[in-house]
Formats: sequence, C-alpha cells, structure tokens
Amino acid sequence: MSKEIKSVNYGLEKIFEGAQDFLPLLGTDYVEFYVGNAKQSAYFYKTAFGFQSLAYKGLETGSKDSVSYVVVQDKIRLVLTTPLNSKSPINNHIVKHGDGVKIIALWVEDARKSYKETISRGAKSYMEPTVETDEHGEVVRAGIYTYGETVHMFVERKNYNGEFLPGFKKWESDYNPTPVGLKYIDHMVGNVGWNQMNVWVKWYEDVMGFENFLSFDDKQIHTEYSALMSKVMSNGNGRIKFPINEPAKAAKRSQIEEYLDFYEGPGVQHIAVATDDIIGTVSQLKARGVEFLPPPPQAYYDQIPNRLGEHKKMMKESIDDLQKLSIMIDADEEGYLLQIFTKPVEDRPTLFFEIIQRMGARGFGAGNFKALFESIEREQAKRGTL
Repeated sequence: MSKEIKSVNYGLEKIFEGAQDFLPLLGTDYVEFYVGNAKQSAYFYKTAFGFQSLAYKGLETGSKDSVSYVVVQDKIRLVLTTPLNSKSPINNHIVKHGDGVKIIALWVEDARKSYKETISRGAKSYMEPTVETDEHGEVVRAGIYTYGETVHMFVERKNYNGEFLPGFKKWESDYNPTPVGLKYIDHMVGNVGWNQMNVWVKWYEDVMGFENFLSFDDKQIHTEYSALMSKVMSNGNGRIKFPINEPAKAAKRSQIEEYLDFYEGPGVQHIAVATDDIIGTVSQLKARGVEFLPPPPQAYYDQIPNRLGEHKKMMKESIDDLQKLSIMIDADEEGYLLQIFTKPVEDRPTLFFEIIQRMGARGFGAGNFKALFESIEREQAKRGTL
C-alpha cells in the first residue's frame, strides 16, 4: 500500500471517527475573485466554462464603490468583483496580485459562533458578524484572514430565500451557454512562502479544527529541476479540503516560486472542480477555448494498466480517449481518479483550474505528480521562469 493510501485512510478515519468539530462546515458557499473587469470576466466564465448568470450588484442596485457578477454551475458559485473608483481598497489587491481569489466563503449554520470560535483561537478578523437583510430575509456573514490576504467568510443563510445575498438582484441574461458538467468544488490549493507550510498547517489545526490527513515531501514531489512540499487539510466532515504547498530547494525554480513571485505573496493556486464525466467536460472545455497543460509522454499512457492494478477492470474510460484529451489517471486503495489541469486563466502565471472525476479514489493523484510537474516545467521554460 502506498504512503498516500495509508495516509488518506488513516486521516479520514481519524477525521470521521473522532475529530473535535467545533466549526461545522456545510460546504463551500461561494468563491469571490477580485478582477480588473468583472463584466468581461463573467462573460469568460460563462463562455469558456459553462457558468450561468445568477445575480448582480452594481450602480443599479445602489452599490457605489464596486460591481459584482455572480455565475453558477450546479453547486459552484463564483463572484467576480471590480472596483468602480480609484479610492476602493480592492484596487490595491488587483494592482499587487492581478486577478485572483480574495474570499473563500464557507456555508455554516451559525456565522456568529463560527467567528467567535475562530477568533478565540487566534484568527485575525476581516469582518465582524454582520446581518444583511432585504425582502427575502437575512444573511449573517463574518470573516477571518487566512494565508496572505485571502479570507474565509462564514455565511449563514438559513433565514434567506433570495437569489444570492442581500444587495444583489437576479441577473437576467439572454446569453447562457450550456453547462459543461462541473458539479462542485472538490478542493482548493494555497501556495505559501518558504518554511511556511507547517505554520499554516498548525493554523488550520488550531484555529479551524482541521486535520492534516495527507502529506507529501520533496522526495515524492520532484523532478530533475524542481520540487515542492504539500500537506492536505480537511475539516471534520471532509467536505472542505485545503492542500497547502510551499517551495522546496531544487536545481531550478519551482512552480510555487513562480506563483509567489508573480502573485507577490501567498494565495490560492488552483481550484479543483468535480465532474461526473471528465471526457465530456474536457471535450467541451477545449472546444470553447480553454487551454490545458501539455500532454504527458506516450510512456505515461503505456504504463496505466500496471499502475491501476485491480482497478483496471472497473475502468469505464478507454486509455485512447484519455490520451487524446491529455487526461491523467491515478489509483489508490479505494478506486481511481481522473484529472487534468488548465493553463493559468489570466496573464500572470498564477491561478489555474483542475478538472477532477473521482471513481472511488480519495487521494490527489500522487502517481501523476512527476508527469504533471514536468508538464508545468515545459510551460515555465517557455515563459523563461524555470
């Protein structure tokens, strides 16, 4: 049994059988990006990724300093926010980081209690509990800072039946491209600086009651040129998973170093979104112009039957179909998973997306790390940042 499998199984048993869950999280409520042009970003996510119009906040709704477009696909809600004047503090975030994730909103039953519990354990406040109301009811929100300038917002919406949040109106649009099969956020990965991974692992353990159920070091995650270290944090019910990466010493500059240089600090590296049909989803995404990392070499696909072992007989997809789309596959004791990674979705080589389909596997594709990072390095070499 691999180290990843042992760690996953032990970690999940520990989480589900006895972790103290003083911060029950019901799921990811939304992810808010600060972007240079929210209207154009919303058009991109609708056109390229198949999101639908949901809600809008701007001058027409009484918002004088910022505008936000909310797009949705199944359980995934993205909020694209842009400042409306030079005095907005949102500008500082965009100037420093470029387009990127500012808020990871977590759906909770009690936002006040979530805030009190985390602040009492050392969290830095971003927003005290605030009640927002309109004709559809009320929402309570409160926020804390995590790594860098990233925020966890606790959202309590049990007394609200509006489209999204008070202050937003339904966004009516004649343009709603068909969805591509994205279902929910599987996990979100944060990049932190040198020797900071364990600092933030401890923060998630102490402040939010998470468990470290999976770890990788630079002996597992390396190529000829670069390396990194990673630990996966999960909340008590396993619905929220946050891998945390830091650079490791190697011959050349790793993807984590490149991210930290161009994002100018810690932040969200990628968002993994789940699908039930990765071949159909990726086919549609490619047809819509989404760019993915270069494919692994032929030898990678030749070795798939051996790597899958007993799971080969349950595999529904053909290796030829996976190879045509550059989709990678890995297995653990529970089953297998399929995954593929986009190129960065903005000009800075920072944020990207992962498309993942789990067929029982609970891991993160450890068997794909070498092929994945070599593919990323080829892109870094083109940019002159390796």
